[in-house]
Amino acid sequence: MTELTGGEALVHALAWHGVDTVFGIPGTHNLEIYAHLAAVGIRHVSPRHEQGAGYAADGYARATGRVGVAVVTSGPATLNAATAIGQAYSDSVPVLLISPGMPLRHPGRGNGLLHETKDQRAAMDAIAAYSHRVTSVAEIPVAVAQAFATMTSGRPRPVHLELPLDVLAEADDVELVAPLPAPVPIPGAAELEVAAHRLRAAARPVVLAGGGARGAAGELRALAERLGAPVITTTNGKGTLPDDHPLALGAGVHLPSLRALVSDADAVLVVGSELAAADLWYGELPLAGKLVRVDIDPVQLVTNAVPDVALAGGAASALRGVLDRLGAGETPAGAVERAAHWRAVLRADARAEGAPYLWIVDALATALGRDGVLAADSAMVCYYGALANLPAYAPGSFLYPTGYGTLGYGLPAALGAKVGRPDTPVVALLGDGGIMFTLAELAAAAQLRLPLPVVVVDNGGYGEIRNEMGERGDPVHAVDLESPDFVALARALGCLAERADDPAALAGALARALAADRPTLLRVREPVRSGKP
Repeated sequence: MTELTGGEALVHALAWHGVDTVFGIPGTHNLEIYAHLAAVGIRHVSPRHEQGAGYAADGYARATGRVGVAVVTSGPATLNAATAIGQAYSDSVPVLLISPGMPLRHPGRGNGLLHETKDQRAAMDAIAAYSHRVTSVAEIPVAVAQAFATMTSGRPRPVHLELPLDVLAEADDVELVAPLPAPVPIPGAAELEVAAHRLRAAARPVVLAGGGARGAAGELRALAERLGAPVITTTNGKGTLPDDHPLALGAGVHLPSLRALVSDADAVLVVGSELAAADLWYGELPLAGKLVRVDIDPVQLVTNAVPDVALAGGAASALRGVLDRLGAGETPAGAVERAAHWRAVLRADARAEGAPYLWIVDALATALGRDGVLAADSAMVCYYGALANLPAYAPGSFLYPTGYGTLGYGLPAALGAKVGRPDTPVVALLGDGGIMFTLAELAAAAQLRLPLPVVVVDNGGYGEIRNEMGERGDPVHAVDLESPDFVALARALGCLAERADDPAALAGALARALAADRPTLLRVREPVRSGKP
């Protein structure tokens, strides 16, 4: 037992859980937290907006596999971060948002205290896995341990902790709480036997891997090879099976030919995927009578598609259980040829969809190599171009705001990824509309001296919405933006910058940017697309 203030108790609890970096902005109400960060060895990174802090924590978490932590002040700062927490919830990313709250004995109907919010906890509880308001200094280590247990067991979701102003400042005897064990559920033996039987009997199996399979890359590969099953991934599963593996079909569940692939299959193993409409652009898949589904979230097992065999448990433990029951064996004859056929079919879809952007994607692939990370925004160059055409070789190498579809994610997420993996090449890819949402984070990246290329593809506005208006026959308005001089703007914020409007220029600029002593904005001019593929 040690006497600590609430702020001290918080930072000690974070350090006990392995936190060495937080993203945030200091304010009047969170100074008691900031006063003690350095004493426990926690590095603070200062984005320029709380939404950027949340996205940076998200990018850090996706790239490192650790919990990302954001510390903001109360009221407007917390609500500024709310969109980032919504994105983390949508994509199952463990982000801990910490903010002060009104004092314990604050008048129930308010009295106009600075940053007063009607019910900050309730607002965040509607967005995160949960929002918890502590009521004593002694509770803080327990609340932190509970939050980490929630974020690191089962389906990862973001958590918000609210620390009342008076609790932060008070001192009391505190007992720190060690990280709680996070047991991974294992499917029942009977269900594993049935799943193994179904998959063993299949002549044309297919594996669909989502974000929930990222921690089971080795098991996924072994099972795919044992079954001879081609593997296609969602956006968040991209890279779980390296794209140069002979059974890899890449990230292509949004492509029109996926329906033909699934129709041809006699067994489909879905691992850690929502099968959500945000992934399946062309509608639900014909899975009846052939679906074996693995998910750590029992509720998700029957959401969007009811399986014939349901395996409730962690992806790695479930796939190991199936492998053990299949026993040793060689990859079935003809499996690689079958995968090559479907890879060609899906690749044709992907290249047709991303045709205007392939030269950009090819330059990015060369610059990133096998180990790089791309932080992508909700931009046409990303979801039409990079998603299915940029090769990925490891989980966590393609960061993208999938389900929520927020704009402005790419730049701060790249910042967070580069902070978490400083020796890894990281590139941000955004459109000219999206980067304006979080443009100020160029200044944050410049102050950190990050060698971060920021590629901005400029089509003069909100190109996707422009196209949708035209397809509907609506008046096309409110979507054409006068682009600023991005090169001059980036330089004013402390970055390098240049224009790169052809393949050779972009390739050279990316190489220089990755070797620079600060971020480099690369403005690429792209003609307006005529419509959806």
